[in-house]
Amino acid sequence: MKELASYLAKNLVDAPDQVEVSSAEDEHSVRVTVRVADPDKGKIIGKQGKVIKAIRAVVGIAAAKSDRKVMLDLE
Repeated sequence: MKELASYLAKNLVDAPDQVEVSSAEDEHSVRVTVRVADPDKGKIIGKQGKVIKAIRAVVGIAAAKSDRKVMLDLE
């Protein structure tokens, strides 16, 4: 999940070298935190949050294949 979130975020922002992705795993869930530069936060969020919702959906589908739940946060 971490690698997928990192790949998606780095391809959306202007400063891909400033993207940091961390994850904390539990037995049945994974919390992924994505940190980007302040000017790039708007690109990750998108209009009315559509881009971040799409990223969460894609990562969620990948997590469902391994019977896990994923929570994606943006900082």
